Amino acid sequence: MTEKKTRCAWCSDDPLYECYHDEEWGTPVHDDRRLFEFLILEGAQAGLSWITVLKKRENYRAAFDGFDPVKIARYDEAKIAELLGNAGIVRNRLKIAAAVKNARAFLAMQKEFGSFATWLWRQVDDKPLKNSPRSLREVPASTALSDTISKALKKRGMSFVGTTIIYAYLQAVGVVDDHTRDCWKH
Repeated sequence: MTEKKTRCAWCSDDPLYECYHDEEWGTPVHDDRRLFEFLILEGAQAGLSWITVLKKRENYRAAFDGFDPVKIARYDEAKIAELLGNAGIVRNRLKIAAAVKNARAFLAMQKEFGSFATWLWRQVDDKPLKNSPRSLREVPASTALSDTISKALKKRGMSFVGTTIIYAYLQAVGVVDDHTRDCWKH
């Protein structure tokens, strides 16, 4: 009999969720395309459960040109209308429009800093913040860091980047590691 791994309490028994938890969540990401993907997916998740978006992730990749910010920045009303008709993604006009707007701001940040990753990781002196929560109750919904990053991204023209979304984003891309002490990944 195989021993079952103890995971963070938020991770259900869904194999997709377990794989995401075990292989991605809390693992530092320095690749701009992946950072952009998570930015769009976390914005799409607002008001929904993460598993809902995770199950639609492959559809998002197909619908949003593999999360290529150059292509997404060029989306016009016809493309947005096409996306609104795609049942494989979250069909919310504001979230789709935010993906386009955010792609443009993302590209501007790449140009200014050499990469989005450079800008993002500077926020933590290029070192992931490793927390050590005993339980999910000790994991905040936002922090001073997510407040600062959220404000900076909004100032640069992004939307669907509120502090709670950004804290979840920071966890997803490993800027913040909030695996609980009982989790095998801690």
